[in-house]
Amino acid sequence: MGLRGEAAIVGYVELPPERMSKATVAPFMIEQWAELASAALADAGLAGTDVDGIVATHLAESEIFVPSTVAEYLGVRANFAELVDLGGASAAGMVWRAAAAIELGICDVVLCVIPARYLTPTSDKLPRPMTDAVFFGASSNQYGSPQAEFEIPYGNLGQNGPYGQVAQRYASIYGYDERAMAKIVVDQRVNANHTEGAIWKDTPLTVDDVLASPVIADPLHMLEIVMPCLGGAAVVVAGADVAARCANRPVWIKGFGEHVPYKTPTYAEDLLQTPIIRAAETAFAMSGLTRAQMDMVSIYDCYTITVLLSLEDAGFCEKGKGMEFVARHDLTFRGDFPLNTAGGQLGFGQAANAGGMHHVCDATRQIMGRAGAAQVPDCHRAFVSGNGGILSEQTTLVLEGD
Repeated sequence: MGLRGEAAIVGYVELPPERMSKATVAPFMIEQWAELASAALADAGLAGTDVDGIVATHLAESEIFVPSTVAEYLGVRANFAELVDLGGASAAGMVWRAAAAIELGICDVVLCVIPARYLTPTSDKLPRPMTDAVFFGASSNQYGSPQAEFEIPYGNLGQNGPYGQVAQRYASIYGYDERAMAKIVVDQRVNANHTEGAIWKDTPLTVDDVLASPVIADPLHMLEIVMPCLGGAAVVVAGADVAARCANRPVWIKGFGEHVPYKTPTYAEDLLQTPIIRAAETAFAMSGLTRAQMDMVSIYDCYTITVLLSLEDAGFCEKGKGMEFVARHDLTFRGDFPLNTAGGQLGFGQAANAGGMHHVCDATRQIMGRAGAAQVPDCHRAFVSGNGGILSEQTTLVLEGD
């Protein structure tokens, strides 16, 4: 039961991220949607007339009817139109939904696009509630939710504090090696140093540099936390007949998993047993492939603690042994366990929810053999994870080349 592996990613685009500033002027998201869609289709060697499916996330210009707004703007007659709202887990969730629709015969070519336009408190283009979300954090709700009543008034808001709490809990149970955690950032920075367009391409990093950066949410240092930026990414998913005539090596979607048990970490049964446990097991079982067969992994890395828990809970190492695993392995593109080979969000940059699509593009580049100086030799299979909220929404993909 599940996917047959008959749909593939056939084209992609990822914009080089841009640092944000008060002077930054981002394009309207609907315009950026069209630009990303056009570029991804061109990469695949397909035309707009080939598209009959759309998967979107939220649009600033349209609070409701997002898929139909996009379809109308692009002139697409969609047989499949979906809105995915899973934060950083949205990208992987978009891809498996597109693959499922194709395998069901609903459509042939699906655009999965995430434009990234961060809102700032100085923005006057959107209603006040949207800009307030910047202060409260992306996973909060200021109107009527338990989080608004019991979390936000007491300062438990945003992401830094809760992720710091998770890291503190891990330390109390399993111990904490801050140099091993810093090594995650350093190895990924090596990958970013070899990736065109990465925010940190020209800035090498050492473990001591990471540990010298300010502690933002104890024990997490500033350089263990993503730097938000502007950008955007998209992929094209197509069936086997279309994939056969596309310009790139098809990246087949062999398995997926998804698990969404809560929104706020206060309601987690165990902070250290994350939803990726079930999501990863489902994806590997569906694909018929094993963890040992993966040539690279692209793990959602909003924080180093997210990477650590994901590696453990996805089954790449024992619970509580993640820091030892990280210290023992070379996580660079030329190492024995290639991780986030384009730098991850910590090295490439996190363009809002498009940060999740970065990991899909990372794996796609590698399997297509298009990673340039950061190419992993003989890369044919990859594991991808997506994470939304505070470890509350998690999706996974198992991908394979021909």
